[in-house]
Amino acid sequence: MSSYKVSEVLVGGAVLAGAIAFGVYASQSTGLSQGGSGYELNASFRSLEGVGVGTDVRLAGVKIGTVTGVTLNPETYRADTTFAISDGILVPDDSAIVISSEGLLGGNFVEVMPGGSLFNFEPGDQVEDTQGAVSLISLLVKFVAGDGGE
Repeated sequence: MSSYKVSEVLVGGAVLAGAIAFGVYASQSTGLSQGGSGYELNASFRSLEGVGVGTDVRLAGVKIGTVTGVTLNPETYRADTTFAISDGILVPDDSAIVISSEGLLGGNFVEVMPGGSLFNFEPGDQVEDTQGAVSLISLLVKFVAGDGGE
């Protein structure tokens, strides 16, 4: 029988607590801990570059939901996307959904551009007004090549 020192038990407990805290943080930041709260909306994009399951959905820079599903529609060749919006957030039914970038080196996120309608999307509705991701590489190539629309 070996006797453990108090310091060894405390260090082991601290390591275990740190591992649990990291696991909780990782599951929340990747969207794995999505609960039943909120409602889902659907949208179809020409390009969904940089967006995947767990990507933030933001309104006015504030996270209001996450992307919960991404599939390729074989008939339209568009990315069909499902995202969950938090309960209590009402999105007008003439709103646009845009893929935005956090900056030159930042990642992409889904941005809700609210409309002015008095009516709101219902759970499961399809958002028709969408704008896909803009490739910064293709914009840079056009700029360098001089295809500025002249």
